[in-house]
This record gives sequence, structure tokens and C-alpha cells, in this order.
Amino acid sequence: MKLPPVSHHRPTGGVARRTLRVFSSVRARATLGATLVVAVALVAAGAAVLLSLRANLADQASGQAESAARGVASRLAANVAYGDLDLDDDDHPVQVVDGDGRLVAATEDLQAISGTGVADIKPRSAATPPKGDDDDDESEGDALEAGDISEDAADVTSGSATIDGETQDYRFAAVEVNVEKKDDLTVYAGASLAAQQSAVSTALTSMLIGFPLLLAVIALVTWLVTRRALRPVDAIRSEMAAITASEDLARRVPEPDTHDEIARLATTTNETLAALQSSVERQRRFVADASHELRSPIASLRTQLEVGAAHPELLDVDGAVEDTVRLQELAADLLLLARLDAGEKPGGGHVDLAALAREELSQRTRDRVDVRMDLKNAEVNGSRNQLARVLGNLVNNAQRHAHSHVTVATRAEGTWAVLEVSDDGNGVPPSERDRIFERFVRLDDARTRDDGGAGLGLAIARDVAARHGGTLTVEEAPGGGALFELRVPAATR
Repeated sequence: MKLPPVSHHRPTGGVARRTLRVFSSVRARATLGATLVVAVALVAAGAAVLLSLRANLADQASGQAESAARGVASRLAANVAYGDLDLDDDDHPVQVVDGDGRLVAATEDLQAISGTGVADIKPRSAATPPKGDDDDDESEGDALEAGDISEDAADVTSGSATIDGETQDYRFAAVEVNVEKKDDLTVYAGASLAAQQSAVSTALTSMLIGFPLLLAVIALVTWLVTRRALRPVDAIRSEMAAITASEDLARRVPEPDTHDEIARLATTTNETLAALQSSVERQRRFVADASHELRSPIASLRTQLEVGAAHPELLDVDGAVEDTVRLQELAADLLLLARLDAGEKPGGGHVDLAALAREELSQRTRDRVDVRMDLKNAEVNGSRNQLARVLGNLVNNAQRHAHSHVTVATRAEGTWAVLEVSDDGNGVPPSERDRIFERFVRLDDARTRDDGGAGLGLAIARDVAARHGGTLTVEEAPGGGALFELRVPAATR
């Protein structure tokens, strides 16, 4: 069996895709849009120019026709005989029609005419009406006054006429004149539209040649200008592609010195990259610290269980329970932080901070120092569980640092609901008052992990405060020690 010949032609799919990509670019759309707008404007302007030119030339021809008609009418009004009218002007074909619609005089070389309402080209009677009685001694001035030409504007129509075998379009003007002994007459005189047609044709030809050239120049200029304007965008795109491929968030896109929207886009992009880099680094530190914090209780718990399995009499049940509780609390803190980082909203529950504090503090049985309460109604909208976690974390932190007592107070202050937790310990140095809210931060490096916690409580408390539209700050307490103040917008009913 003979196999068909192998084609060596390259597939056209790549060319089609490249063509589609070119025409789908901003540069191509901008060039096409600018060209279309200019084309529409040019067509509209060209049409307006042509119509104006045609109308002006038509009005000029109408004026010439009316002038010629009134010239013939004035001679008729002067009682000039039809045969003496001198109607041999080929540029202005003339017809003189009486009141009965009969042609009484016309241009000698006229061969055909239309548009005047009278198709005759030769007078029906060769007889010339008399100027007057033979014994009439009227003066020349009386003869000039014998006719009356209409002062109304002439009726203008369009038509055509053939003179000496040449047919042209004309504008015809009709002027009425009343002549004694000749009855009412109408003079039709035409003016050629050849000049109008030639001018319009020349203008149209110029537009048909010039417009495409002008559009090509505009398209080329727009393409070049757009390419130059979008060159920084292409540089930004290339750098972003390189950053995506290398996963190096330390790189930045180039910022042009144009101080325009593209420069602001580059600045915003670099700010976004910086925030993303900071977030990724913070996440990496968080994962590393969380892994380290989880490893300690898990290792301790495993050791105790292995010893208990080999020597049941040596099993430290209390230690195993403490490690399990610490592990459970750490896992709960990590899960809450993950939900907060994911943007979990607190909800719209109605919470009274005084009632919440009274209920939560009544359930604490293993506090190291006494907890004093100064509770006044302060209602907020939010998540009861998250606000209870804030209270618990603040009280736990105060318990670790207090010497003799911890004070919890709530109150309403204008549009804010305030929760304060203070202790009589050593306080927080001013230089460290922002750093203590970072995750896994503990100021007392000598404190053991078992006594000092994982360093997540204050970070969680500040994140919850921010999710509720409030703030969490630390100041020095009036009697010494640290004063943590939570401010949340008061509830609106």
C-alpha cells in the first residue's frame, strides 16, 4: 500500500494564535480605536464639507439663473418683441411661456429641456405680437412702464437641458412678468451646474485619496506612541513573570520616571511585593516557631508515655496531663490565628463585656494571684468566643507578671466600650510595647517555656481587636505594672 506523501508545511495554528495575540493587545486596540474615531470624524467632516460646497454652488447657480431670467423679463417688460430678445446665450437656456402654457420664445439651439414644466423647445407660432397700435405716440419711458415684473423670489427647480448636442444639469429660475397686450408671461432661465459638479468631484477625489493616507499616518503614529507608552508595562510584566518563575519575592519591578499612571502602577506593584514578601517571611517564621513550640510538648508527652509503658510505676500522670493541655491550647491558638489570617469576621452578636468578664472570671480556679473586678455595662457587637479569648489571654498574661493582684475593669466611654486588665508587676518597657504583640515573642528570655507560654496570647488578642474594629494597647498602670486597654466600638441598637 502506498503511503500518502508527508506534508512539510508548518501548522498555521501558531500563526493564528500570534495574530490573535497581537490584535488582542492594548496597543492594537488603542490603534484601532483611534483610527476608527478619526475615520468617523473625517467621514463626518468630509460629508459636511461636500454638502456645504454643493449647497453653496447650487445657491450660486440659482442666483445666476434668477439674474438671467430677470434680464429677459426686463426686456419683455420694455415691450421688446419675442424675436428681438437675443436668447442665444448657451450658458443660460431660456424659455418664455404665456399664461396658457404655450412656449412663445426659447433659446435658438435648445434641443431638449426638463425641469421647467414645459418640454417644448420651439415656439408654437412664429408670429410676433405687435408692440402696440401704429398710431400710438407713447414715449420710450411709457413703454418701459408698460410691463410689471414680479418682485417675489423666483421659483427655483433642477433639471437638464441639451444645447448643441451637449446635455448638462441646470438650475432653473422662473420669473413672472405682466406685459400689456402680451398677457402674463413666465420666463424660465437656467444656470449650469457643471462647475458645482466639477468642484464636488474634485473635493471627493481628494478626500478619497487623502483620507486613507491620513488614517495610515494616524494609525502608525498611534502604534508607535502606544508602544513607547506601554514599554514600562511590558517591563513590569516581564519582571513579574521572572519573579513568578524564580519565586524570589525580593526582586522589584522597574519604576519609570514618568510620574504617570504607569509609574504609580509600578510603585503599587512594588509595595504589594514588599507586603507579600513580609507576609511570606512572617508565615515562614510562624510555621517554624509553631513547629518548634509543638515539638517540645509532643516530645515530652511521648517520653512520659514511653517511660510509663516500660515502667508503669514511673508514669508522671500530672505532667502528661499538663503537656496535653498545653498542646491542646497551643493547637487552639494556632487554629484561631489561621482563621483570623484567613479573614474570618467576628459576626454580629450582642455582647456585654461586664457580663462576659463576670462569667469568665468566675470559672477560673487555678489563678496564682487574686483577680479584682470593677465592672460596668459596656455592650458591643461581635463574637463572644473571640472576646472571651481576648479576656482570658490578657488575664493569663497578667497572672504571669503580677506580684499580688490583677484588676479587670469594663466601662462605656462615648462611642467605645473599654476593657482594661492591669497588674502590679514590673510593667512593659516603652521600647517593647509594640514588639510584645508579635507572635512567639516573650520579653523574659530566662523564663521557661512551661511558665511563659508560647507567646501567642497577645498576638491573638490584638488580631481579634482589629477584627472587631478596635485597638489593643499597653501602658503603665497607675500603681505600677502593665495596663492593657481594649477599645471596641460600642453596640448600636
